[in-house]
Amino acid sequence: MPIEIKELHIKINVSENSSSGAKPPAASSAAEKDNVAECVEQVMKIIERKKER
Repeated sequence: MPIEIKELHIKINVSENSSSGAKPPAASSAAEKDNVAECVEQVMKIIERKKER
């Protein structure tokens, strides 16, 4: 019998260091772009695997 999850609670704590000199969101580095590209690639692979089923 499959298990169905009807409700999911996610709790996170975010702390921002004001002394670190936060960069504006528009100024993203090459490493951040690489991370985003890797995430997108993994999501696309998961979607393709689901389509095969």
